[in-house]
Amino acid sequence: MGRLFGAEPDRGANVAEEMVPGYPGLVVTDGRVRAMAWGFPLVLKGRQGQPLKPKAVTNAREDKLGTAFWRDSFAHRRCLIPMTQWAEAEGARGRMTRTWYGLEGRETFAVAGFWRPTAEWGAAYAMVMADSCPQMIDVHDRMPVILAPEHHAQWLEGDAGDAFALCRACDLALTVERSREVWAGGAWPAQEEAPRLL
Repeated sequence: MGRLFGAEPDRGANVAEEMVPGYPGLVVTDGRVRAMAWGFPLVLKGRQGQPLKPKAVTNAREDKLGTAFWRDSFAHRRCLIPMTQWAEAEGARGRMTRTWYGLEGRETFAVAGFWRPTAEWGAAYAMVMADSCPQMIDVHDRMPVILAPEHHAQWLEGDAGDAFALCRACDLALTVERSREVWAGGAWPAQEEAPRLL
């Protein structure tokens, strides 16, 4: 990642092959590749007012970047989120599977993100989402903001207006891989093929 993005990798970064909300993933910011928790913690309260376990808020819609929850991080702490693919849920409720999307001709690419320090999880990041492109609109109406390499510096170093101008639907060709991996919480009937393991 350091070589691909011209950044110095932090030593001892320990991340899984797959990013999962609330767990560490890699981001590029301030000339460094860092491990951070995916999702800003949202602390909710129980019926008696007691604090509950924080919920990871992983994605920020581009039309909400000016709200209090996101504004400061978007203005001052933007990052690149390297990835090879992302998954969306597709299918009937209770039987959803993962459909994987990537960028045609690129094994690794970057999507727009920003980060902030948190008391709960240390440094945490969120991904910026915009309207989906025609290739995936039938599965989901939102998708990550994909940044072409020539836009990395504008995202990282430009002012908020320069960065916001990049928050739009992707106009690059995507790869689409429909899988039989269960999205979450589902179970396959015995006669059906089990989902592929990563």
